[in-house]
Amino acid sequence: MFVDAIERVEPFTRPLQSIIRLYGHSEVVPGSATLFFVNEDGCAVTCKHVAELIVRADDIYKHYLNFQADRRKLPRDRHYPEHLRLLEERYKLQAETIVRLRNNFHGCVDRMQKIHIDMHPVYDLALIRFEGYTQTLYQSHAVFAKDTSYIKPGRSLCRLGFPFPDFTNFRYNPQLDDIEWTESGRTESVRFPIDGIVTRLIADPDGTISGVEMSTPGLRGQSGGPLFDVRGLICGMQSATRHLHLGFDIEDREVLVNNRKTKVSNYPFLNVGLCVHADVIKRFLREKGVRFYEA
Repeated sequence: MFVDAIERVEPFTRPLQSIIRLYGHSEVVPGSATLFFVNEDGCAVTCKHVAELIVRADDIYKHYLNFQADRRKLPRDRHYPEHLRLLEERYKLQAETIVRLRNNFHGCVDRMQKIHIDMHPVYDLALIRFEGYTQTLYQSHAVFAKDTSYIKPGRSLCRLGFPFPDFTNFRYNPQLDDIEWTESGRTESVRFPIDGIVTRLIADPDGTISGVEMSTPGLRGQSGGPLFDVRGLICGMQSATRHLHLGFDIEDREVLVNNRKTKVSNYPFLNVGLCVHADVIKRFLREKGVRFYEA
């Protein structure tokens, strides 16, 4: 059903590839998100929670560098472990704290001097403007549904994103004690579509429709990806997943597992996708003076 639509949407949908290092670890953790371009001028939209990580990347690393500088000043005596613990508390560093985050806007532009990010004050929406490039590496651009009244419960829609970080072009550099991108390894991220039907429209307190709930979840890494119809017209943007408790709870139910009786408990949830409505995106682009297209 969505074959042609995916081929229309894919050329302007791009992955945000990220690598993360946690405190006290040398392992590199890959991650991904999604963005899509709304015109030929290097303007794209994604989720605000994705954009916040982009903005925070430099501050996260500066914070860790300051910690390292103070750690080097500690005397290496028998009190070192206690002094280090106090220093970690001061810098709020724990085993799962991110100390390094590097991002790669794969397939977006040939080079960039800077990016300008505008975040919506209310919704999970952000505008990214690439600056200083000489050539765009994406093709075409989003075309939004002009009349969105047909987006209603029962309508089949699809999302496209990059939920699985398949790229391997990164490493930990022990000489620099840092993580870095490399010229070797897999550089591509594989697109992944997921369809579903609209279950509910989400309204603000004043009754304004601002979101679309889908019968299937948005996968991690699909945040910021387009929600579109069979024509490839943009109806919204994947934002989050809501977990609805079904109430069919089972506790200590005796069942056969591998021909042996065992007691199991189960608390089922229905995972539904939450998307920012196309009308919200279009209003934001108008406010920021960004050109976009409708049909």
